[in-house]
Amino acid sequence: MSPRSSAATGSSVNVAESVESVESVVSAESLESAEAPEAAESAEAAEVQEFWRRLGLPGLVDVHTHFMPERVLRKVWDYFDGLGPLTGRVEWPITYRADEDERLAMIREFGVCAFTAMLYPHKPGMAQWLNGWAVDFARRTPDCLHTATLFPEPGVETYVRAAVDSGARVFKAHVQVGAYDPEDQLLDAVWGLLAEAGVPIVMHCGSGPSPGKHTGPGPVAGVLARHPRLRLVVAHMGMPEYEDFLDLAERYGEVRLDTTMAFTDFSEGLAPFPREALRRLADLGGRVLLGTDFPNIPYAYVHQLHALERLGMGDDWLRAVCYENGARLFGIGPCPSGIDPRPSGIDPRPTRGDPVQPGLPSPAHRVAHPSIG
Repeated sequence: MSPRSSAATGSSVNVAESVESVESVVSAESLESAEAPEAAESAEAAEVQEFWRRLGLPGLVDVHTHFMPERVLRKVWDYFDGLGPLTGRVEWPITYRADEDERLAMIREFGVCAFTAMLYPHKPGMAQWLNGWAVDFARRTPDCLHTATLFPEPGVETYVRAAVDSGARVFKAHVQVGAYDPEDQLLDAVWGLLAEAGVPIVMHCGSGPSPGKHTGPGPVAGVLARHPRLRLVVAHMGMPEYEDFLDLAERYGEVRLDTTMAFTDFSEGLAPFPREALRRLADLGGRVLLGTDFPNIPYAYVHQLHALERLGMGDDWLRAVCYENGARLFGIGPCPSGIDPRPSGIDPRPTRGDPVQPGLPSPAHRVAHPSIG
């Protein structure tokens, strides 16, 4: 072999070794980049679990999470990405943008014993279709509280009754996105039906992050005046009209508030909760429920828990908010994961709320306008 041939051969070997080395590095880097998000998710899950274990809880009950048909949810995400007016044109990155199976795996790894599928229409003819999807989702997702929705339209009483009869355990109403008046006469019989059945309804009725034509405490006060036993859960603590909705909760023993996005750095920058109202919130501790807006939140899930903890309301309040109040309201039984979400001393049967004494505080389916849930 000539020196030239020898050099060529050596060069060939060196190139081959270099290619193999580069491929190994690329392969390792690809594996690391694939593993990095999983490691981050596992780290957050461990932090969430540490939170509720430290409180002596079997897990969390989250009454405000979003699961809906995939094409509808992706339209919602598109709206957030587009900085639409209903989000106050605020940058709103979706932290848990993933397929349904992956999102379910995440929330279960967090240790959420029970959660909801908050879904909502923005036009007539959509609610009944969403409810049909929700029946199937509840059937294949036993740890999700069967959720239904509504819209003021002819036939609404019929399909709401059908949803209740099919086992719906909670309803969602979105006054901002739906742009309807809760006092609409088409809904009056529905509120009566839900009050009689004792089925809670989570309502986005506050004017955050952007006011709507019918948002605010006024229309809700009118509904409650006619249906005082309605189990109304005010989403987002009624942000930004916090104190007005606290007034309603103090007046009506079945009114509750969910914590969704409240007290987080994100929301405090937009609509801070008045610190002088914290004592009133403490007095309503039995009717404050954990909500998060998962997956449509611009920060980590655990941040909502830390935001509640830093209020300094104490472990008993945190235990009630993060688990006990929801377990009691929804009569939650053993968790499908094997965790029993019934701590000793907690009667899981639905209650009729805390007694209120006059004058005293008491303990075609495209989404065009989705917003904060």
